[in-house]
Amino acid sequence: MLVGDHDICAMKALSPSMFAIVLLLAGAPVLAQNPNNMVGGSPFNPPLPPPPPSPSMAVPVVPKLGVASPQYSGPSYGYNNAPHPHPSFHKRVSRCMAEAPAGGFGPGDRDAYVRSCANR
Repeated sequence: MLVGDHDICAMKALSPSMFAIVLLLAGAPVLAQNPNNMVGGSPFNPPLPPPPPSPSMAVPVVPKLGVASPQYSGPSYGYNNAPHPHPSFHKRVSRCMAEAPAGGFGPGDRDAYVRSCANR
């Protein structure tokens, strides 16, 4: 046979069988790469995780008009309306300023008394 001489009839006869071989070889790795197509799956695959819990269907509490809201003890819940354990510095100074004349302190001694009284 010469380089330019082709036997078309032989090629036509071989093409369906070559096509079938190519399909078989190309399809075999696809089946081999999926181990879960076997009955029972693969022993190397971990089991599936459990399904997530269902969402809570609890109805939230609706605040009522004219009813006091509950107080929460946590730092991130609501407001802490409890009184402070000690008065603020401003209130202590005001109280000491009011007590100074009753204690008999003059204008020169009043400053020292208020400082020591407010810092107690």
